[in-house]
Amino acid sequence: MTINIQFVNLDHSDSLAEHTTERLKKMAEKYDWLINADVFFKEEGTNPEKGKICNIKLSLPGNHIFATSDEKNFEMAVKETISDLVIQLKKRKQTFMAH
Repeated sequence: MTINIQFVNLDHSDSLAEHTTERLKKMAEKYDWLINADVFFKEEGTNPEKGKICNIKLSLPGNHIFATSDEKNFEMAVKETISDLVIQLKKRKQTFMAH
């Protein structure tokens, strides 16, 4: 799986990119039919307790799946976004098994 990480109006963080890549690779081991992951990090200053946003779009056979989360730090946002994607992947895997 190819992983593209972009920081929107933020400085690039090697540690955050490495953390995200590691989490996505673990997910790709379980779901080997994933093709590509596009990750976007951005920050919104409207809410002081949140505002760290992680968007992930996965390319796979069929339609793309997408998840986003808004947390108090980027690591929590990555964790929440990936858990949302895993739920969607489990549903998608069931439809593959049905055919």
